[in-house]
Amino acid sequence: MAYDPNNIFARILRGEIPCHQVYEDEHTLAFMDIMPQTDGHTLVVPKVAAEDIFTLPAEALAATICTTQHIARAVRAVFSPPGVMIAQLNGAAAGQSVFHLHFHVLPRYHGRELRLHAGVRADPAVLADHAARIRAAL
Repeated sequence: MAYDPNNIFARILRGEIPCHQVYEDEHTLAFMDIMPQTDGHTLVVPKVAAEDIFTLPAEALAATICTTQHIARAVRAVFSPPGVMIAQLNGAAAGQSVFHLHFHVLPRYHGRELRLHAGVRADPAVLADHAARIRAAL
């Protein structure tokens, strides 16, 4: 599959679609998932156009994983989960639904199941609050 420059993350990176931004640097952007599987579900994307981990240059991957670690620390500080799951999916068979490489940062709690992937849109006010809290912890 060829990279689609009109995928939703590419459009967010170009500023065509708003997001609840958490962090940005010259290589990456982090923002709240609008259909979170758990409170605090944050996405980290490289600014390089790459469909998956196999097409992202190593330098961009290194920058993206460093940002993912930075965001995961802030999410852990804000939501105090006993665990944090980092997920990255490659291909439709693996569950990838947006074909721009991205990492999911998900707070995890004992006995609390994740909500369905791409299930229900969260209240924008809640997402804005979570983004502000994570930004403050960075």
